[in-house]
Amino acid sequence: MIKQFLWLEWKAFSRSSSFAKNLALRILMIFGVIYFCVVFAALGVLAYFGLKDYFPDPLLIVNKFLIYYFIIDLIFRLLLQKIPVLNIRPLLVLPIKDATIVNFSLGKTMFSFFNWIHAFFFIPFSITLMVKGYSPLQVIFYNIALICFFYINNFLNILLTNQDKLFSVFIGLVIILGLTQYYNLFDITVYTGPFFQEMYNSSYLFLLPFLVLLLLYKITFNYFKKNLFLDAGLSVKHDIAKTENFTWLDRFGAIGSFIKNDIRMIKRNKRSKTTIFMSVLFLFYGLLFFTGAFEAYDNSGMKMFAAVFVSGGFLITFGQFVPSWDSAYYPLMMTQNIPYKQYLEAKWSMMVLATIVTAIIASFYLYFGLHIYLMIVVGAIYNIGINSLLVLLGGAFTKTPIDLASTKGAFGDKKAYNVKTLLISIPQLVVPMLIYWIGSKLLDQNMALAIIAVVGLCGLAFKNAAFNAIEKIYKNEKYSTLEAYKQKS
Repeated sequence: MIKQFLWLEWKAFSRSSSFAKNLALRILMIFGVIYFCVVFAALGVLAYFGLKDYFPDPLLIVNKFLIYYFIIDLIFRLLLQKIPVLNIRPLLVLPIKDATIVNFSLGKTMFSFFNWIHAFFFIPFSITLMVKGYSPLQVIFYNIALICFFYINNFLNILLTNQDKLFSVFIGLVIILGLTQYYNLFDITVYTGPFFQEMYNSSYLFLLPFLVLLLLYKITFNYFKKNLFLDAGLSVKHDIAKTENFTWLDRFGAIGSFIKNDIRMIKRNKRSKTTIFMSVLFLFYGLLFFTGAFEAYDNSGMKMFAAVFVSGGFLITFGQFVPSWDSAYYPLMMTQNIPYKQYLEAKWSMMVLATIVTAIIASFYLYFGLHIYLMIVVGAIYNIGINSLLVLLGGAFTKTPIDLASTKGAFGDKKAYNVKTLLISIPQLVVPMLIYWIGSKLLDQNMALAIIAVVGLCGLAFKNAAFNAIEKIYKNEKYSTLEAYKQKS
């Protein structure tokens, strides 16, 4: 039966109309995987010798901060790791045991890149430990425990992805731990460090994470098996409809109608609500740069980079997926007599309004000085004048249908990024950094900010001409976009 499932997976991949694109993408991903494997392996070898120069026992230091390694791993999984899914609807009417379907789906996650990439760090590190006199048997038990912890993260990712309440609790816990650690109120490493060290010292403690792993697998298995019915987890949930007219937008005509639809979409769907959450996170992104907490960020170019992000959170997370937000009914829209320019102007208006509101809320950055807040204001002007047009332009080449009921992929999808979208992203981020850095070196910081503001205002002045050009590109990409939205696999 497993062989049959694998055969079906291969057919779904090879028969897709985007097979050539997916194959080329996977080849590029292989080179990326090789690069990360080499980097992790090098770090695994050098970690021991680098820590040995400053600490008598490198393993003790690694174990002290291992809790953060696992937390970061889980965060990356939540943001990037895709949960392999199987089209189970046709299988439910066949004589196949539910347990077989669920076990195969969960088994696919066991071979995820996020699970085995860590071996390229810890295996060289463990070999180095054994060469330097550490007990081989204890090192083996220690690695078994680590493997269990990574697979615990694997199943936690699955549960947190499908349980909104658990995800919120986890994010809140991480924020609390981070703040208490930063302000020296509570140091979690005091407790976790000895625990992970005991994984090496003890010959049987590795059984604890192994038992937790078995329990998590059982919980995950039961969760999916319980919802493996057309009238349960797969059925469409019907909520009580609420009428929201937003009549105050009627004065804007067709543009107001489009804005109404976007507001309703953001309020009613998981994925669109995630953009609001991410926008709030971007609002505090500048704290990493303006507080001087990281030496690498304490320079003029990086501060301008942060200033653009602070006010551009909604613009980036929402704008990069125009028109993908409407992918569910995009074919219907294209059969209507809808002016493309008004559709784009509605999206642009949403992004501009959000940028202005965010820039006003970001006034708390005045605590770090007037110049810092002026950087944020100038970044907002650049976002309105230039970046708002660039994200709309990039959207013409984004062929990613969006599942509004899912929170996965908040940062994008593999098909959202190609050569064209990557080239368009360069002036969004690099240009204001270069202008500010060069301007502050040749003139002064205030003049550099003035130049960036002028560039943003010029973009605003030529908005109509830019919209006409973008409209033509959207029309040229219309049919390829419609074809891409038909692909569900």
